Amino acid sequence: MSSADRIAVWQAAWPDALAAWSRFTRLHDPRLCESSVAAAKEGLDGAFAMIRLVDKSVVIDLEAIGRLELDDHATAILAHEIGHHVLAPASATDSFRLIARLRRALPTLERHAPMVANLYTDLLINDRLQRQAGLDMAGVYARMIAREPGSRSRLWTLYMGMYEALWALEKGSLGGPRDDAVAEGDAWLGARVIRVYTRDWLHAAGRFAALVLPYLAEDAEKDAALRRLHDTRGAAAGADPSGAQTIEADEADGAVHPSRDPLVTGDDDVRGEVPAEPAPGTPGRPGAGQAREPFDYGEILRAAGLILSDEEIAIRYYRERALPFLVPFPVRPAPHSEEPQLEGVEPWALGDSLDDIDWLQTVAQSPVVIPGLTTVRRVYGRDPGTAGKPEPIDLDLYVDSSGSMPDPRRTTSFLTLAGAVIALSALKARARVQATLWSGKQQWIGTEGFVRDEHAILNILVGYFGGATAFPIHRLRDTFASRTPRDRPVHILMISDDGITTMFDHDERGNNGWAVSAAALAKGRAGGTMALNLGPWIRPDNAIGQALERARSEQGWDIHSIARTEDLTAFAQAFSRRHYGEPSRRREVAA
Repeated sequence: MSSADRIAVWQAAWPDALAAWSRFTRLHDPRLCESSVAAAKEGLDGAFAMIRLVDKSVVIDLEAIGRLELDDHATAILAHEIGHHVLAPASATDSFRLIARLRRALPTLERHAPMVANLYTDLLINDRLQRQAGLDMAGVYARMIAREPGSRSRLWTLYMGMYEALWALEKGSLGGPRDDAVAEGDAWLGARVIRVYTRDWLHAAGRFAALVLPYLAEDAEKDAALRRLHDTRGAAAGADPSGAQTIEADEADGAVHPSRDPLVTGDDDVRGEVPAEPAPGTPGRPGAGQAREPFDYGEILRAAGLILSDEEIAIRYYRERALPFLVPFPVRPAPHSEEPQLEGVEPWALGDSLDDIDWLQTVAQSPVVIPGLTTVRRVYGRDPGTAGKPEPIDLDLYVDSSGSMPDPRRTTSFLTLAGAVIALSALKARARVQATLWSGKQQWIGTEGFVRDEHAILNILVGYFGGATAFPIHRLRDTFASRTPRDRPVHILMISDDGITTMFDHDERGNNGWAVSAAALAKGRAGGTMALNLGPWIRPDNAIGQALERARSEQGWDIHSIARTEDLTAFAQAFSRRHYGEPSRRREVAA
């Protein structure tokens, strides 16, 4: 078949493939690549077909199709790819959720989660198309086996056995298990999982993974046929990873072998072995609402096909965790402008100022000017003008990254999260933010002044030094050295622990840190706050407490002692409300 004829065949099959799901299904035409090289440029690697969930594009490698002689199954293959958009996983978010459940059910073999996800969703899609749409999905696998003969892994054999059980085919007709009672039983269990949980397939993903786990431990990585089926390897590439960082309640509880699920086996004797599922929203539902650690979050995104650095993953992680806590950041209302409004004229009497006479109107009324009789003057009213835009208060943020702080790219850093909450709130209110991350001497990074670039700010906050502790006094000094009353007011926020007292040492020029701090507060004109991970700090015999008490009493620093780093999130949310919210809200917080 020529290349042009092959393209015509697949183009003609596209409407029927869409109709296999619904006459209302709408996707743009598939990308039919004449060569495997062209398909690779579209992101198709190893398989002969794929779908991208971001732009809903179906990609077909016609060269690979020709080698496998699958042109007469064009409608079935296209309908299968559409099924990944319509049924499973259907969206990038559900792809992340599916990967998370499978990783939990594949201890030590988490790297296989993307392939298991593909096998599982393929079963759901193909069973629907074979039974309800009347497409010959079994014929696709039969043709692949005929064109690629050779030994198969036990996982492939099990997988084909599931199709044979689902479609009541003769044992071994698709390469399923024969004379292997264990594999035959597992194939039946797999088919039952697909049938029982068709409408709740995400919940049952852990069961499927637990079933195939022993087979993965053998030689699954050596099976080229399995890699040929992997059409969702990069399906979520380029997606926004929304919803991937919350641990759902049924992730851990769902990782049970289907032989212990009475809905699958019909055996009431095992009913008590499977944990009962609390209804969604039930208080105390295990796992619900908990956040993943950044490392686990990153592994899920990478398994779903996203190619991101550790820093990019951390930025997305803290941004998503911060969004529910955002509150309006400090703004100061600009004064209303008042303009004089001409309302008319009135008689000018003797004794009034001569400057008030409107000579033009006077002469217009009478060519003979008689003071006090024909003279008039203008009358003005005061009309309030348009209110100016609120004046946002900029934020100068300093976050401690010394050895006593966690690496935000590996484990959750509540210092970083608190900084993200406040910084994003500032940007939401059109303020500008200068972010500085610091540790030991010469260990600091920061934005280039006050910026409104969200990515640049979060990129600073997710960095990590893990060194000694020495506050960058010169950064604070230089920031406010040239500020004038015409510049916006700036609030200074420090997030640290007892290491914050190094800001009162001498800088490299010999300047006293106390003087630098006082000058910064004076030129900032919007106060300063310290959120410190400390216990009780105001004690006469405690040097740290004495320094902080002096900072509060002499310079006006608003100091908050945070007993646990987890409490920094609540502090960040209350920060704006306490100082800069509406008057009614400030009274509520104070009460």
